[in-house]
Amino acid sequence: MKLIVGLGNPGKKFEQTRHNVGFMAIDELSKELGISLDQKKFQGVYGKGIVNGEAVYLLKPQTYMNLSGESVRPLMEYFNIEVEDLLVIYDDLDLPTGKVRLRQKGSAGGHNGMKSIITHVHTQDFKRVRIGIDRSSRHSVIDYVLKPFSKEETEPIQDAIERTVKACEAWTTNSFPEVMNKFNA
Repeated sequence: MKLIVGLGNPGKKFEQTRHNVGFMAIDELSKELGISLDQKKFQGVYGKGIVNGEAVYLLKPQTYMNLSGESVRPLMEYFNIEVEDLLVIYDDLDLPTGKVRLRQKGSAGGHNGMKSIITHVHTQDFKRVRIGIDRSSRHSVIDYVLKPFSKEETEPIQDAIERTVKACEAWTTNSFPEVMNKFNA
């Protein structure tokens, strides 16, 4: 059993913003894997499907980014999902736009959504996919992450989301170190 969480903020206002790249990846993963996000519970929108013989849950917390752990933890407890079966997809200011980086564990790195999940699951030892959104010297961090992608950024972000989807699907049949070796190359 696996839980794949995409971080973002709910509502039309935030749909295509940099901070919502995790939601964008979950939406694409939902289409690719045929898992409908039709359940509303645990302060989130989620769905369950079987992929390559593996039960997979997809979750988009609806708590707003900074409280993401308040959605993740209750779903994990209810369905008895172990922390080693958790993968979180989120935006990263320290990676170039469109760069994808998989890690087995790590700190929050200043990302408030990740801080919330780490606090609620009581460990930072869970898998993650970071999608680069770069950093702006012209805007404050908050203003920058809540802005939509520019036209120039659209293609690299779409490519990153496609790679993220492929990596998540590969995780249903391969060990995470194998998936990291392939997709971090």
